[in-house]
Amino acid sequence: MTEPSDRTTVRLAVVYYSSTGTVTGLAKAVADAAEKAGAEVRLRRAAELAPRAAVDSNPAWAENVRATADIAEASPDDMIWADAVIFGSPTRYGNIASQLKQFIDTLGGLWQQGKLADKVYSGFTASATKHGGQESTLLALYNTIHHFGGILVAPGYTDPAKFADGNPYGTSHVGGPETPLDDEARTAAGIQARRVVKFTRALKAGLSAAG
Repeated sequence: MTEPSDRTTVRLAVVYYSSTGTVTGLAKAVADAAEKAGAEVRLRRAAELAPRAAVDSNPAWAENVRATADIAEASPDDMIWADAVIFGSPTRYGNIASQLKQFIDTLGGLWQQGKLADKVYSGFTASATKHGGQESTLLALYNTIHHFGGILVAPGYTDPAKFADGNPYGTSHVGGPETPLDDEARTAAGIQARRVVKFTRALKAGLSAAG
């Protein structure tokens, strides 16, 4: 069996929302690992919807807004450009944050045109507490992928390190801004990013060969 060429270009969009910075850290870890795997990466943040007063009332939230001001906001063009998209969101009552959902909800026109189909998708998340809705957040996100006609590539238990973090649905981290990302989360992010790049590359090569 012929392996896909490592020169097959993979365009990956990492589209995320983060309030106090934990998911920002995960997004950067995913993007960095994907770039090292040979992908062309766009790191994009969902627009903030919360009132400025709410943001300023939480020092960590306000600091994350300042620290990520240079990261471009996600746009529908990023979805068209990408061969693969990895979404990231904190858990919100076992679901994705409204800011990321708002961005996804603006993509109806692209969905109707079939422009979101046949791309690879995956997701990552974080919660402040153990069992804080991480799995249900990713599963809720993946409902959207089925509607897109997307190809879901989750990390599964495909690497021995996955038995340490224990989440086959996607990279996840427990803890707020006072709990920095640990090696376990960074390792999981790398596994997921490389797996998405690998199978996107294979898909592109296979479709190209099939004409």
